Amino acid sequence: MEKIKQLLKLVISTLYGVEVEANVVAAPKDTGADFATNIAMSLTKTLKRNPLEIAEEICGELLRQAESENGIVDNVEVAKPGFINIKLGDGFYKAEIAKYQKDFLDNISQDEYLDKTVICEFSDPNPFKILHVGHLYTSMVGDAMSRIIEFAGGKVVRANFGGDVGLHVAKNMYALLQHVDRISDEMTPTEKAELMAESYVEGSTAYEEDEKAKQEIVEINQKIYKIAAAGEEVVAKLEEEVESSKGNAKSDVEKDLLIAKVCYWGRKASYQYFEDFYRNIGVKFDRYYPESTVAGKGLEVVKRELKNGVYEESDGAVVFKGEKYGLHTRVFINKNGLPTYEAKDVGLIFTKWADYHFDKSVIITGNDIIDYMKVVLKSIEQYAPELSSRTLHITHGQVKLPGKEKMSSRKGNFLKAVDVINLINDELFEVQKNVNSSRGESSETEQKKIDPKILFGAIRYAFLKYKVGGDIIFDVDESVSMTGNSGPYLQYAAVRAQKVLGKIFESQSKQMSKEITQNSWILNDFEKSLIKKVMQYKSVLEEAVKELAPSKICTYLYEIAQEFSRFYENVQVVGSDFEVERGEIVLAYLKVLTHGLSLLGIEVPEKM
Repeated sequence: MEKIKQLLKLVISTLYGVEVEANVVAAPKDTGADFATNIAMSLTKTLKRNPLEIAEEICGELLRQAESENGIVDNVEVAKPGFINIKLGDGFYKAEIAKYQKDFLDNISQDEYLDKTVICEFSDPNPFKILHVGHLYTSMVGDAMSRIIEFAGGKVVRANFGGDVGLHVAKNMYALLQHVDRISDEMTPTEKAELMAESYVEGSTAYEEDEKAKQEIVEINQKIYKIAAAGEEVVAKLEEEVESSKGNAKSDVEKDLLIAKVCYWGRKASYQYFEDFYRNIGVKFDRYYPESTVAGKGLEVVKRELKNGVYEESDGAVVFKGEKYGLHTRVFINKNGLPTYEAKDVGLIFTKWADYHFDKSVIITGNDIIDYMKVVLKSIEQYAPELSSRTLHITHGQVKLPGKEKMSSRKGNFLKAVDVINLINDELFEVQKNVNSSRGESSETEQKKIDPKILFGAIRYAFLKYKVGGDIIFDVDESVSMTGNSGPYLQYAAVRAQKVLGKIFESQSKQMSKEITQNSWILNDFEKSLIKKVMQYKSVLEEAVKELAPSKICTYLYEIAQEFSRFYENVQVVGSDFEVERGEIVLAYLKVLTHGLSLLGIEVPEKM
């Protein structure tokens, strides 16, 4: 399309001595053309002439100019009231494919985030809790968005913010302290996480149903903040105090020591569990921000701005009156003088700024905190507008599997991330068995172990194909399908293209990098359609970058894979007179497909 725009610009300049950009769009199907432009009608006012006459002149000059361009235009026609329909010639398609062979990345590059520092914060699991399907989803969405920003030239810092202090930790600690004998360093990270998940349910129940337990949990919560502020070295200090203390004082210090030990055991176990999980699913983080590391800064800022009138005192707490801005009131420091989630988020944004001086901070969370985040950012806007204006909050809905109720870690009825991974693994194993059976092959092993590239490709694509914002219906059968809109289907489409190219490469005398200029090669409709689809990739990437929308890439990849399937079924490549030339089309398609998949974090296996 860019080439046609340039050619039209030259034609207009030659004919009328004016510099204008032509609006070029896809032509209506019933015209038999490829592109259409209304440039003649746009020039009517300037030239004060009939648009049909202008269109006829442009058509004649366009054909004349195109003669020196190796047949890039086959035909042009005028349609009332002054449209120009342009049918591309084979030379155009051949030149486009040649460009993709020589400078693939140059032809698709984007610079929306060139040299900009962008912090992408996502996943954000709380220590002392087990990872659920929502964490699996947001981890993969955040990773894909990070990859898109990096592709567009950004310097991405992947950040992870988690609550290692707060009431949820205190509830967990309350139950863990009742079962200290179950705690062991010999446990696997998963076993430790399972124990903490059980403890959270037990502690939450006690907090709601037992007033004495509730009071004890509140006291534990206050101690956790002090322990976190003192750092892990507090354990050694408390051990020294135990040695020097006597009587009731010694007993109190021993309790504090036990709380500190269990607290840091749980924190360390949680992050080890998180790291194993992220490594398994192919997601990395550059920086972890536990709440305890930013809570102090949040308190400092909120107290400072309390004096400046941004925040107000209310019933012993510190609040932000959001009603002034069409929002709602939220507490930033509670009656016990402890920072709430809101104050910690204030501390986080200032800490991020001190660490990286970011150009943009992208925060990806569930849509249940949309209103919450609006209040936090509105409060920051009153005294640090340069930070709130650089912050983009992207939200998503819940992951829903048919028959599963809304998740709640408090009730213990949530769907764990590992459950989803194992479910898809087992389903893929059955698909693999059926495929092997249809080929007359036996399964290599009875162990249900699927290639991680295929397993996580299926899960990633099943998540990413949905537009970020609403709920995600995770259809298990569709996610593992080899024929539908799924990750395995796209991976198979890539593997099939690799096989075609492999057969061509077997002939050492043939080179897949020669220029496509053979006049004897007349392209058919299937070849042209696939090349057209390849050409759309750059514009799709522009939209995906602008909107941070992995789903745009998914939709396009599915469409181009379908286009390749039609090409594959109707066009002989290997062994044809134009084997190498058609192989160039396959290679361009494969480059686009694998590049698009890589932006989604999906790898192509060697075989399927």
